[in-house]
Amino acid sequence: MPTAVIADDERLMREQLRARLAEVWPELAIVAEARNGREAVDAVRATKPDLAFLDIRMPEMTGVEAARAIGEACHIVFITAYHEYAVEAFESGAVDYVLKPAEPERLLLTVARLKKRLGTKPSDLSGLLERLTARLASAGSGTDRQYMQWIQASMGQQIRMIPVAEILFFTSDEKYTRVQTESYEALIRKPIKELVEELDPEAFWQIHRATIVNVRAIAGIVRDYRGRQLVQLKNHAEKLEVSRNYTHLFKQM
Repeated sequence: MPTAVIADDERLMREQLRARLAEVWPELAIVAEARNGREAVDAVRATKPDLAFLDIRMPEMTGVEAARAIGEACHIVFITAYHEYAVEAFESGAVDYVLKPAEPERLLLTVARLKKRLGTKPSDLSGLLERLTARLASAGSGTDRQYMQWIQASMGQQIRMIPVAEILFFTSDEKYTRVQTESYEALIRKPIKELVEELDPEAFWQIHRATIVNVRAIAGIVRDYRGRQLVQLKNHAEKLEVSRNYTHLFKQM
């Protein structure tokens, strides 16, 4: 029976990948899960799996750094939300990649390729890892930056992958952040201050310490009886307050 380790800093994403793998490859046993690259390396050394699914971006140790530490101990599959990384990883000799969110049709192709690799010596990824390290450093310095394209949110007992482009706004209270689209709302635990760093600032503006709005969803600005600026949205009745620190964004409106 083939075995694998899954490493992703988002618990819900690990659960989704585990569930999707169970659908398309029921013979595969997930022997460990890790929340960061360091845990992934320890899990591979402890369980000696055939495969390691590594999210490229993780705290403490990235998936790229973990792959370097794992070496040729097992086959590597990169998990990423950024298509540019995925294409480079696959074309440069990595076993394969999983693009978030993991869709069954695409995962079937990955599984087919992985089955052919089982029993063979894992690839030497040293050249690829050097290029991906440079890419991550470039993104971190603000050049060639890759922004969030999908967000994973809760809707009752279900988990939904929402394209960021469809989101009208994010607004938070002390415990959750609400994700609002034209047709539904969902909840996430990621705070506004973290979302601001992961969203394209050209597409999403923070207008309040608790609110981020999709620029393309803005219909106009009005003032209430107290003189506060409020954002009117296209195709949504709710108005969003603009705090004084962000009124400069709307001077030309």
